[in-house]
Amino acid sequence: MFALGLTGGIGSGKTAVTDRLVQRGAALVDADEIVHEIQRPGGLAYQPVLERFGEGVRAADGTLDRPALARIVFQDDEARAALNAIVWPLVGERMRERSEELAPTDKVVVFSIPLLRPEHRDRLGYAAVVVVDCPTEVAVERLVGARGMDRADALARIGAQIGRDERLALADFVLDNSSSLEHLDAEVDRLWRWIGARRAGEAS
Repeated sequence: MFALGLTGGIGSGKTAVTDRLVQRGAALVDADEIVHEIQRPGGLAYQPVLERFGEGVRAADGTLDRPALARIVFQDDEARAALNAIVWPLVGERMRERSEELAPTDKVVVFSIPLLRPEHRDRLGYAAVVVVDCPTEVAVERLVGARGMDRADALARIGAQIGRDERLALADFVLDNSSSLEHLDAEVDRLWRWIGARRAGEAS
C-alpha cells in the first residue's frame, strides 16, 4: 500500500477531499468514523466516557450526547485531555489494525487524522502527509453556515486544535480548499497526480 496521512482543521473540508479520493480508488481509514464507532453503546469508549463525564452526556436514546460532551471539553482543557486519553489510544489501535489489513494491497490508503502530529508519521509509516488547508475565517463561516454552530463555539473548537502553522509544517502536499467545489476538484486532481508521481518515484 501507499500510506498517506491526511489532516486539516475543523471546517477545512477533509471529508470532501477524502470522498473524492475514494472515488478515484483510494481506501480510507477515518479517525472520526472510528471515534463514532467506539463511542456507540457497547463500544470500547462508551462506558469509560460515561464514567468520566457522568449521565449528563448520555442522550435519551442511550447514545452519547455528543453536543453536550463537546460543550464540556471545548471549554475545559483538563476535560478535553481526559477525553483524548480515553479515545485516542483506542482509535490508534484500530487504525493500526486497519493498516495491517491493507498493507498487502496495492492501494493508496488515506489515513484521515484531525490531530496528526509529527510522531504519527514515523510510528504509523506514512509515505507522505497531506494538509487540507483554508483560512480560519473560511472555516468559521463553514461551521456556522453548514453545521449551525454559533461563532464563539466555532472559534473555540478551532482554537482547541493544532495551530494552522504547525499543521502546514507537517505537509508534503498542501491542498487548498478555500474556494469553490470546482477549485476543490482541481486540487484533488492535482493531488492524485502528485501521488502517482510519488509512487512512481518510489518504484524506480
